[in-house]
Parts: sequence; structure tokens; C-alpha cells
Amino acid sequence: MRLAAARKEGTETMSRTPVELRFAVSSAFALALSVAAQSPARSIVKPAEVEFLYPEQVTVPAGQPTKLALHFRVGEGLHINSHTPHEDFLIPTAFSIPDSSGVRLETANYPPGTDITLPFDPNEKLSVYVGEFVLDTRIVAGKGDHLVEAKLHYQACNNTSCMPPRTVTVAIDVVGK
Repeated sequence: MRLAAARKEGTETMSRTPVELRFAVSSAFALALSVAAQSPARSIVKPAEVEFLYPEQVTVPAGQPTKLALHFRVGEGLHINSHTPHEDFLIPTAFSIPDSSGVRLETANYPPGTDITLPFDPNEKLSVYVGEFVLDTRIVAGKGDHLVEAKLHYQACNNTSCMPPRTVTVAIDVVGK
């Protein structure tokens, strides 16, 4: 009301009513979403650095060691250090299963890394995973249904910089029969 009265008198005011402020903020947000939706190259959703692909559920003989292949994908344009990086200061990729899950990780066989060099230091080779990779494990599950929240610890990098190390949850429903 005050803004309408001020406009009618030909003067401008800086004060806004709460309704007018909500309308202005809503309009600005809607405009930002509209621009983002029309610009596929600028997504506001950050792609996953590493994605667990499968399996989501497995049935294994209870109490017996069982092979389980876990499939992962490293995001496009990224790499992660292998389990055995060439330098001690690099963070290796590591997989673990919590002791309290009802499933024990007996072994984890990591794939060999791919050696790459980066433009800023062509003499140093890095052992990394790119694209899809498979981690071959051997697990032992107790009898029953176990929702395992395993962990994959890694550090993702592109050709110019590295992100902080992350640990992501690898959810697998393991049924021991």
C-alpha cells in the first residue's frame, strides 16, 4: 500500500512490505531456475565424482566366503588414485565394510591402476582409476538380511587440481541363506 501511495504521489520509497519482499525474492528465484533450466551446460547439480553402479542386492551362502564384484564409475574428466599410488603422499582408494554390519570383508582385490601423466608435470606418472572399474571382493555373511553400508574412500582430481578426499557409502543388501 505504501509503495502504491508513494508512486501515486510521484515519489519513490525504499521501504517494502513483507508481501512485496516475498514477491521480489520469489520472482528472482524463479528467474534463476528458468535460466538454469534453459542452459544445459550450466547445471546446478554437481555430477558424482565416483558412483557405485551395482550390485544393489546379493544372496550368498551364510557363513561361507563368497566372491562379490563391485562396479564403480569415476566421473567424466576425473580420475582417482589407485589403491597403490606411486607416491606415499597420494591418497589411495580404499574399500571397507563396518564390523557391525553382519558381513565381513575377507579380501579386496583392487584392479591395477592406469598410469597417466598430467600436462603440468609430464615426467611424473600417476597410478589412477578412470571410467569404470571393478573391485573383486570376498565376503562372509551371517544368516539373515543385512543392509551393508560399506565405504569407499578416495580422492578425485582433474588435470589441474584435486578435490578434498571423500568417503562415500556403498549400500548393498546382502542376504545370507
